[in-house]
Amino acid sequence: MTEKIRLAVIDDEPMVCQRLKQVFRRMGFEIETFGTGRPALERMAQEPFQLILTDIHLPDIDGLEILRWVKKDCPGTEVILITGFATLDQAVEAVKKGAFYYLSKPFTPDQVRAVVKRALEHIQISSENKKLREEVYQKIQFEGIVGISQKIKELLAAISKVSQIDCNVVIQGESGTGKELVARAIHFNSARLSAPFVVFNCGGFSEELIANELFGHEKGAFTGADSTKIGLMEAAQRGTLFMDEIGEMPPTMQVKLLRVIQEKKLLRLGSTKPIDLDIRIISATNRELEKEVEVSRFRQDLYYRLKVVLLKVPPLRERKEDIPLLLNHFLLKYNRAYKKKVQGFSRESLETLMKYSFPGNVRELENIVASAVALSEEVLIGPTDLPEDLRQFDVETYGSTQWLSWEDNEKEYIRKILESTQYNKIEVARILKMSRTTLWRKILRYRLDKE
Repeated sequence: MTEKIRLAVIDDEPMVCQRLKQVFRRMGFEIETFGTGRPALERMAQEPFQLILTDIHLPDIDGLEILRWVKKDCPGTEVILITGFATLDQAVEAVKKGAFYYLSKPFTPDQVRAVVKRALEHIQISSENKKLREEVYQKIQFEGIVGISQKIKELLAAISKVSQIDCNVVIQGESGTGKELVARAIHFNSARLSAPFVVFNCGGFSEELIANELFGHEKGAFTGADSTKIGLMEAAQRGTLFMDEIGEMPPTMQVKLLRVIQEKKLLRLGSTKPIDLDIRIISATNRELEKEVEVSRFRQDLYYRLKVVLLKVPPLRERKEDIPLLLNHFLLKYNRAYKKKVQGFSRESLETLMKYSFPGNVRELENIVASAVALSEEVLIGPTDLPEDLRQFDVETYGSTQWLSWEDNEKEYIRKILESTQYNKIEVARILKMSRTTLWRKILRYRLDKE
């Protein structure tokens, strides 16, 4: 942090104030000490501190009242509580209510320095996140794309460039990474932003249904066609058509789509009059289309028509520094949706989430936050508000190495099914009748992933 750190110590023991003053001056901080709480709050109202160390028991007001005031009026300030052994439980409870940490008397200078260093790192990350978000949103609209990692910065830079070029784009990424958000960002920062953004999912539909949805039909084109229907391509005129799961499109439909893209004209089903098309096509896939082309599951000529530019959206496990920012983003969203006032995540729950690899990516993280906000009855989301299998993964990865007998059996059973299916996780999940996300967690938990 470029600005000088302002730090306050509030303790009615002069020796404690003097001792901490010496420690923090050696660290280069601007420090003020107070023997009671009210003068400290009055001073903070004039010029805020970045960090406060306060005893819980003070002659005028207690440290918990100071904590409540700080979190209400100066949410960017962190509070470290100082407590005697007799009030340790009270201090732990205060941490759940927003205190950064607690120090139990007596403490050493090294303990103080370590805790303060962690608090300042947290303050710096929060400050940088806020600054970067403001810079990003001033330049270009990236609604829903949240992050400060290098991979996200590179993706945002690529979106900025491709938005100004009127070409087709393929977006590649795992399920749940936010490919549609990327497509929307491209559209709404392009010259086509005032025209429609139309979405179509190619997965799970027959060729006839896809053709009818994309091209539309004339009245009487087939039995049941009682009126003319405009297709999605025509509805996207002068705008953008987003085709999700493009790799799922049937081969014969790929031929028809290729012809429309080449000629920039379409025929409604049952019509002989071509319609001129002026659209941009953005496609998305969780597959590597080049490999699909190599095994003849996707037409090479269509691939090159769609992929003038290829954008790759990184999975969440490759940008873990974005997790705190995403948690805050979804916390605000679901506080509004559920009319709740959850203020954040406890350190324990945040550590659990930071250790997790999120096979379902950002979509899975959002679902976890939505559930936690809905169920939480505390100011902070704690470990018990997280999914049970996520908590078990955390405890058993970093805790005791003693396994219960049923877990030994489960581990061996999953291993045998993985080996018998050549590690086909979709098939394993079907056999075990569990979601792929739950299976992934168990594979991580038991360290069964294929090396």
